[in-house]
Amino acid sequence: MSRAVTLIIVLSIWALFHLWVARRLILRGTEYPVWARRTIAGAVVAIYLVPILGFLGPRMGLFDAHRGVLPWVAFVFMGVGTLLVALTIAVDVPRMIAQASLAVRRYLFERRKADAAEAAAASEAPSSMDRRRFFADVANYGIVGGAVGLSSVGFAAARRVPRVVEVDVAIADLHPDLEGLRIAQLSDVHVGPTIRGTWLDQVVEATNALAPDLVALTGDFVDGFVEQLGPELGGLGRLEATHGVFFVTGNHEYYWDGPAWCEHVASLGPTVLINEHRIVERGAARLLVAGVPDLHVERHVPKLRSDPAAAKADAPAHDLSLLLAHQPRSIYAAAEAGFDLQLSGHTHAGQYFPGSLLIYLAQPYVRGLSRHGDSQIYVSAGTGYWGPPNRAGSPSEITLLRLVRA
Repeated sequence: MSRAVTLIIVLSIWALFHLWVARRLILRGTEYPVWARRTIAGAVVAIYLVPILGFLGPRMGLFDAHRGVLPWVAFVFMGVGTLLVALTIAVDVPRMIAQASLAVRRYLFERRKADAAEAAAASEAPSSMDRRRFFADVANYGIVGGAVGLSSVGFAAARRVPRVVEVDVAIADLHPDLEGLRIAQLSDVHVGPTIRGTWLDQVVEATNALAPDLVALTGDFVDGFVEQLGPELGGLGRLEATHGVFFVTGNHEYYWDGPAWCEHVASLGPTVLINEHRIVERGAARLLVAGVPDLHVERHVPKLRSDPAAAKADAPAHDLSLLLAHQPRSIYAAAEAGFDLQLSGHTHAGQYFPGSLLIYLAQPYVRGLSRHGDSQIYVSAGTGYWGPPNRAGSPSEITLLRLVRA
């Protein structure tokens, strides 16, 4: 199936969801005048169409995706639209299930009383109808208010400098010279239409204030080409760490010419790891720091694979092995290769409702520290955000991991 056909199918399904929202808001509850119904319909249509324009417009040369107000409006509308659809489904599906269940029970067990029930419904008292209309209005206000409220709260959470999340990683038989090693992790910044270099500079300043021994950059730092956003990533060159700054690619780098971004990031100072490793010496201890490209890199660079075993191949003797891998699913191959700890991102912890629930269906590990066999994995909730500037319920983070003896 071609990408164009896939896009048409997806947009058609999404249009039907928005039609559901409009129908719910217009037909259930208060009977609005014509002008109000048209206003509601127009607002829902705008919430559907503007994000599409925001995505396709730059690719058609209509405007610059990284300048002006339209990208902001498009992504804010996308977030509001997602919440409107999700909350409408949350309200309507239980109601429809209850109505269907009642209809089935009446058909199976009260068939003889069906005519009487219909007559009673037809002559239902006005007070009962008013009560139903009132509750429908409450639900509608809840849907719209919830979408706008969560978008506002999520916007404030997304645009602030992320909080610092401190995590102790307990490791059995940890070399004494590695105890207390501090690793700062940044992931999923997504510099692009609504996140600029000035915001990244604040993140870099907050990270340097932690005085980390090592900085891990676990992918998805850009949403644009090097010629568009190269200068916006200058802050990465100002990251400070005793034992170095290491970078691996996420899936989004490869949407915008991954090899070019690897070259550019390397020119800024961080060490880019593509199925390779470095040895960090701390006292008498040796830490192996390895990195792999995104799990599905071969879709964009056919000759390249994400291979934790290759990243560790021919490594000299070491006391602990650390893998930087954008997607949590890399943990399966990482554990087989014998890595002690993997640092990942990618999930955004769902970013906001309903993604914060659905993400658990898509990823084996969503956020925080987990054990996988003899290995451990830490998944960052992400430092920035993608698309809608919304982090309601899934706050972003700058992670500071500290190695301790188990």
